[in-house]
Amino acid sequence: MSTVPRTARGTRTRAKILEAAETVFSELGYAEASIVKITEAAGVGQGTFYLYFETKKHVFDELVEDLNRRVRHAMTEGARGATTRMEAERAGFAAFFAFTAEHPALYRVIREAEFVSPEALRLHYTRIVEGYIEGLSQARDAGEIGNVDPTVAAWVLMGIGEMVGMRWVLWGSGAEAGADADPTASGTSAVPPAVFDEMMRLISGALRATDPSEGS
Repeated sequence: MSTVPRTARGTRTRAKILEAAETVFSELGYAEASIVKITEAAGVGQGTFYLYFETKKHVFDELVEDLNRRVRHAMTEGARGATTRMEAERAGFAAFFAFTAEHPALYRVIREAEFVSPEALRLHYTRIVEGYIEGLSQARDAGEIGNVDPTVAAWVLMGIGEMVGMRWVLWGSGAEAGADADPTASGTSAVPPAVFDEMMRLISGALRATDPSEGS
């Protein structure tokens, strides 16, 4: 369990520890990370760490939740003002890729959570997909998209975003990244416009509402 700070200073200190944990877990992995390395990166004493977190596992779980909260906020803000579902999809994906480029730990920490903290992993995806299902359901009912299963569509779209982000943001897109089908990690970058447009063309085609005059 983590402790909620009672003062503004405590809130800043706790945030500093989480920021340091993001860096340490991302760079070293869970096994090699330690409370000592996290507190050194945060510039605080070990005693201060234990004011807010009980163990390394607890700060890891809190980091997963914190990353989840921030990426959902980024996607919601990115899609704010969109007037159609497809505008919202495009803006949401753009915000997700931008967040990933700035916070590569989103991938590295979440993927480790599969083994370190499966319950945190499930919570991460559940919180994202719940909002996705709701949005797709509303768009389907309004006739903005076709008669798709919102649950299936939500998981498929999340998979698209995760893999495209992994290939072109986390692994990079330059010559050093290797062949198209065999990329090698090369640091963060950005999804090229042509790749993003092609991804959205495929998504639009899969989700678009069918004109009755086109037949089945």
